[in-house]
Amino acid sequence: MHVETHGPADAPPVLLLHGGGVAGWMWEPVRERLTRDHRLIVPDLPGHDHSADETYHSHARTAEALTKLLHDVGGRVSVVGFSLGAQLTVLLAAHRPELVERVVVVSAQAKPIAAAGFTLGLLGATAGLARQRWFAKLQAKQLFIPDALLDDYIRTSASVSKQTLLAAVGENLRFTPPPAWSRFPREALILAGGRERALMRESAHVLHEALPGSELEIVADCGHGIPLQRPDWFADRVRDLLGT
Repeated sequence: MHVETHGPADAPPVLLLHGGGVAGWMWEPVRERLTRDHRLIVPDLPGHDHSADETYHSHARTAEALTKLLHDVGGRVSVVGFSLGAQLTVLLAAHRPELVERVVVVSAQAKPIAAAGFTLGLLGATAGLARQRWFAKLQAKQLFIPDALLDDYIRTSASVSKQTLLAAVGENLRFTPPPAWSRFPREALILAGGRERALMRESAHVLHEALPGSELEIVADCGHGIPLQRPDWFADRVRDLLGT
């Protein structure tokens, strides 16, 4: 995977995991507010933007690659994930807790949908639309992509192959938290937007109820894009959790 790092080399490390269809650049509005006190590790997940030459195969395979990355960092790393990246965050916390200091799980679907096959079939039939600038601009608006990052979004949309799209979305739609999530021993903050689909808010409750001691917050007036929609608030919330 393509990985960028920002901030002081000796600062506490934080891994930022983006959602599907975007890339590491989605953290730019937040990164600017966190790099003074943290070393940010920002990958482009397989199949996305600068990692587009490697197809996204599965959450398990990607989590394995991220585990190697955490081993290379050394010590425990705080992990912040959005959407697809939030599901990966849950997997890392569940299966490799010795590598994870604390987690922020943002807008992670945790209840599989019954019509996943139909949804994937429709997605496969319309996958080429993502390469059209007009369609990408419509999608960017739904994700609260700021104008300054619009070109990044359009470039990333064009780079995502049909295989990556179907694999990543398929994993996303079928995701359920593993039993070991309930045994993660350190801090976990679970966020969802008050204006997200009911399924996303329900998923946040599922994750919270499964992990004793976790903190749940439904962010009023936010949709599916809290880090982009309210970057100042989100950065401050992350800083509070990290204790800086």
